[in-house]
Amino acid sequence: MYRLSGFADEIDSSLSRQIEVLHKLGMEWIECRSVDGSPLISYPMDKAEDIKKRLDEEGIHLSSVGSSIGKIGINDDFDEHFRLFCHTVDIAHLFETENIRMFSFFIPEGESADKYESEVMRRLEKLVQYAAKNGVVLLHENEKEIYGDIAPRCLRIMERFYSDSFKAVFDFANFVQCGQDTLEAWDMLSPYVAYVHIKDALFRDGTVVPPGQGDGNLKTILAYLKDRGYDGFLSLEPHLADFTGFSALENGKSMKEGGKKLTGEEAFTLSHDSLLALLDEIGWR
Repeated sequence: MYRLSGFADEIDSSLSRQIEVLHKLGMEWIECRSVDGSPLISYPMDKAEDIKKRLDEEGIHLSSVGSSIGKIGINDDFDEHFRLFCHTVDIAHLFETENIRMFSFFIPEGESADKYESEVMRRLEKLVQYAAKNGVVLLHENEKEIYGDIAPRCLRIMERFYSDSFKAVFDFANFVQCGQDTLEAWDMLSPYVAYVHIKDALFRDGTVVPPGQGDGNLKTILAYLKDRGYDGFLSLEPHLADFTGFSALENGKSMKEGGKKLTGEEAFTLSHDSLLALLDEIGWR
């Protein structure tokens, strides 16, 4: 049976407000990206321990550390970034999750990703080796404009590193925004998928829409997951409202430039309810 999680920082930057809405929706898991306006992995261990205590008291657990590891330019300093990664592993241990969401480095605009493949693989190898030694699982997300943004390059990564310590996140909207057909991506990557982001988008302009209302083929792929007995996380990532960090995640875009203006709670609840409706349609509730 799937477990429902989500990026609660899209509800509100305040952890207290996040918890309030999670309780309202009956959710017990979060993919923790930021707390009170700062990235979780930026907190020193003593402050992180305080956050862990607050979540424990409220019965909230981490499905994954929603880290930004690998979300730097391929030409940016890696040594400093690797030190942040080591701290991120310590954070994962503290929060009693083995999962760390991560990426495969931004490629310079206008340049071929293949040109940087060897450096991408070198960096990933170092991350994977450390993960294996320290008992965590790196979950590679197919983010826009990184090396692994389309299915064929994600497949190259998985064929090289897939293991108990390295698996794939399947993000529908990110594939759509890269012009990648999600059914084709699923055919290539399904053996490696261990975690799923629930987010949908439109091919015509990349606009993020509620789950099931875009071109991500969510209903079809969720049915495939159900049929194979998937028992991992479905993690809500609405991107339907402005929230702290939205501009950075969506290349400077703002919901105020177009789209319906929703509060964080409204957007998160809409995503939650839309997903449950899809799961009802395929008999997975």
